[in-house]
Amino acid sequence: MRILHTSDWHLGRSFHRVSMLDAQAAFLDHLVATAQDREVDAVVVAGDVYDRAVPPLSAVELFDRALHRLADAGVPTVMISGNHDSARRLGVLSGLVERAGIHLRTDPAGCATPVLLKDAHGEVAFYGLPYLEPALVRDEFKVSKAGHETVLGAAMERVRADLAGRDAGTRSVVLAHAFVTGGTPSDSERDITVGGVAAVPSGVFDGVDYVALGHLHGAQTLTERVRYAGSPLAYSFSETTHRKTMWLVELGPEGGIEAERIDCPVPRALARIRGTLDELLDDPGLARHEESWVEATLTDPVRPAEPMARLAERFPYTLSLVFDPEREDDDPRSSYAQRLAGRTDQQIAEDFVAHVRGGSGPDEPERGVLRAAFEDVRVDATAREVTP
Repeated sequence: MRILHTSDWHLGRSFHRVSMLDAQAAFLDHLVATAQDREVDAVVVAGDVYDRAVPPLSAVELFDRALHRLADAGVPTVMISGNHDSARRLGVLSGLVERAGIHLRTDPAGCATPVLLKDAHGEVAFYGLPYLEPALVRDEFKVSKAGHETVLGAAMERVRADLAGRDAGTRSVVLAHAFVTGGTPSDSERDITVGGVAAVPSGVFDGVDYVALGHLHGAQTLTERVRYAGSPLAYSFSETTHRKTMWLVELGPEGGIEAERIDCPVPRALARIRGTLDELLDDPGLARHEESWVEATLTDPVRPAEPMARLAERFPYTLSLVFDPEREDDDPRSSYAQRLAGRTDQQIAEDFVAHVRGGSGPDEPERGVLRAAFEDVRVDATAREVTP
């Protein structure tokens, strides 16, 4: 069976205030054409179809057209909701569109009810595990501890139990939206940390033939059978070095895996450049970036006059301007943002406690209170976003 694995479309998202709608439409054209040209048996979309719970109408229309084209082409599609999607909104009319071969899996309670597709060698069971927010699904999975590994483990127990009751030789594919150990994040993913722990081990998914992951925006191979497709477009300058692709996976008659990366259209190259303003304007080696979307970091010790306007004369697609004067770390002129760079909310809060106490930081019980407070805020924000 030939499977096209993609994820993290983030329809409706912009890139530094530049609309990505045309680029997203071009990607979906490419996806449909690839599915037809490569005679794909199934398309799987591992979450974050939209960029937010209530997407703009233009994004919904783009999604609708893509589903119509896949249905018209007779290509079965299996997709799950991600942490950016409203599971309930995305799942509306799922029973109706299923008749057209579009299978939306957004309800955690249905994670062990597979989509069954056939090829010449028998059935393949596709299990959709939508994004499982631990605090919101712990009752469904009857777990005492609300953590990503715990709820994913409980969901996979249900999957393995269902698979064990099927005919011998039934192959299996799991779609999941999670941060799995070994994956490399970028700046454009929303934090899903729970209790200070974000990642779950890949061993959670043992027992199935292929795991199609979503959430991280870089295409990655964690094991032969566990892969991230990544986002089809770059959504932050931290993705400058990414090669945006989909996975074309061949699932053999005995469950063997062969995978090929299919490149996605690139609307415009990304570039990160760094130096003083004069250096950036004069360096002939930067000519290759003059048509790229640019993030420029200026290292001038004193902020130069009209830096964006001057940069735009050479780099007309400059979207981000960062000031990072080359100073010693203890220089009092270092910016507050520079001093906080790379620190978590928990660390910043603990530093604040130490500051107001004159040097004595929080003890372990107090750290627990801070962790719980940050977790409550994160879960509350998630619940408000995904609830209609």
